[in-house]
Amino acid sequence: MRRGTRRRLLAVALVFGLSFALAGSLLVYFAPFWLIERMTDVYLLKNGVHHREVLVDGHRIHYLEAAPQKSGGVEKPVVLIHGLGARASDWAALIPALAKGGYHVYALDLLGYGRSDKPFHGDASLSSEERIVSGFIGTLKLQSPAVGGWSMGGWIAAKLALDEPAKVRRLMLFDAAGVYMAVDFPITLFSPSNREQFDELVDRIEPNHHYVRVPAITIPGLLRNFQRGKWFVNSSLESMLDGREILDFRLHRLKMPVLIVWGTEDKLTPVAGAERMHAAVPQSVLVELEGCGHLAIAECSSTAIPPTLRFLNADPPLPGSVSVVPAPKR
Repeated sequence: MRRGTRRRLLAVALVFGLSFALAGSLLVYFAPFWLIERMTDVYLLKNGVHHREVLVDGHRIHYLEAAPQKSGGVEKPVVLIHGLGARASDWAALIPALAKGGYHVYALDLLGYGRSDKPFHGDASLSSEERIVSGFIGTLKLQSPAVGGWSMGGWIAAKLALDEPAKVRRLMLFDAAGVYMAVDFPITLFSPSNREQFDELVDRIEPNHHYVRVPAITIPGLLRNFQRGKWFVNSSLESMLDGREILDFRLHRLKMPVLIVWGTEDKLTPVAGAERMHAAVPQSVLVELEGCGHLAIAECSSTAIPPTLRFLNADPPLPGSVSVVPAPKR
């Protein structure tokens, strides 16, 4: 190859390389959440998790589905409900593990969240979202699934288990809301509009020693994403704060097996709430994860998944108990 031709090829390669680098930098700055979603999609697809849609009460509800990787001849459905301001893909660490364990997993985006419909000024209250989950289970004809909920999703899951116990074979609560606690944070916590508010949110959901370090370049794009979802987050939050849906005086009516998994350093829904839930539901299995915060099922999946599978696999159900799992290695 002539020297001039080689130089031209190198110049072209350099231009393309710089163009890709610039495009990547622009994506990181302007659309970091989109980039995170695409990366998560690749991970999920690689692990046999697929995107689906279904109509529930006239609304298009998006969900993730993973078929069991091994079958014992008996369908074992699991429905997962995300938390406030979150989405189905937040269960990315748990879904493949459950499918590998023989479970048929369905993780839905609640109305107004993720890739589900976002009706103009729609109702995202706890009761409304509970109806969506109930309709989702009915529409897909799932027979008495195990139902798991994280944070606000745990509140919705527990409400469903109380209101329609025939639809919940086993209940799993991960750092769940639902019992009374002092609200010592501003209502803007879940829809930050500036760096200070963003840092406060991160500090609340992370344990004392943070697992996540958010690059500064991504924060403007993340703030824009929070603001886009503000209406539905506020609708859900108002329902959670008005006091009418508090579960303290109802939890004792739960009769199905219950798993409670909690980070001991959860600063949003403190572990004292988990202990009160366990006291109200004596058959519950309480697992406290040391060194983990509100995002325990994701950030501490190595210690959260084994007790979850033990709970689901146990036949007969595990007796009520309390255990503490040491902090995972980093």
